[in-house]
Amino acid sequence: MTARPRITDALGEAQTQLGRIVLGKPRQVRLALACMLARGHLLLEDLPGVGKTTLAHALARTLGLQYRRVQFTSDLLPADLIGVSVFLRDAGEFRFHPGPVFAQVVLADEINRPPPKTQSALLEAMAEGQVTHDGTTHALPSPFFVIATQNPLEQLGTHALPESQLDRFTMRLSLGYPDPAFERVLYLGGADEAAAPAILDATQVRGLQAAAAQVYASPALVDYVLALVQATRGRREFAAGLSPRAGLALLACARAWALLDHRELVLPEDVQAVFTAVASHRLLPGAARSGQDDVARLLAEVAIP
Repeated sequence: MTARPRITDALGEAQTQLGRIVLGKPRQVRLALACMLARGHLLLEDLPGVGKTTLAHALARTLGLQYRRVQFTSDLLPADLIGVSVFLRDAGEFRFHPGPVFAQVVLADEINRPPPKTQSALLEAMAEGQVTHDGTTHALPSPFFVIATQNPLEQLGTHALPESQLDRFTMRLSLGYPDPAFERVLYLGGADEAAAPAILDATQVRGLQAAAAQVYASPALVDYVLALVQATRGRREFAAGLSPRAGLALLACARAWALLDHRELVLPEDVQAVFTAVASHRLLPGAARSGQDDVARLLAEVAIP
């Protein structure tokens, strides 16, 4: 037996464990895993208290990755995120002390509260896998996965993220309120998150990311992704269509979704499964207001080659 089946079996076990911690949200758990396997970043937009932080922490613990949480506030500075240089008198030099962004899973809690400079510092980390401080570039750990939470814009102290930063998030998910049956289990104690073991480690996660990138997408499947992307352009519902970067993200997530099914071939159903999570936050309202219904309608309009 090759090493790859053993790792993918462990991935299925990790998904099962996450389902025991984040109750009643199997689709969101699987999408979050697919986002990480696609080497992307995840935006969780929802009301406080529905399990966004629990999902982030459980994901890091289950995958055996280093985890840091950053509470984003209106006075958070870039140095609070990326780190500072401290003068060492004995050595007679400044030495860089890494900030909390130097972790494999970073939870950026309430990302839509800090000022633009802090947003820009996080944007470089997400886009380049590195940060620059005092003219020196510092590489971030691998894998590097940002999970950001965002409160609804009508809540006090929040503001809309710029389009450029929204586009850096591979997926946007919403957990929503749990089903009453699962909420009752939660009230009765639920699963002990602290006792959950690490199913994988960083080396295995990197291997799975590489395996996801190698899942075969046929020319016809690529044509389907291209048709979906092009169908978003020039429509009154959306201010702008999907970019080529969004198309690449859609294909990468479809590959990861196929890997979660232990398949080495991407199917149109894989693209459809991840399309809304990848596209909805990139398709901003245009002359005719859009929503997830408009995004989902595209799947019905675009024929599979």
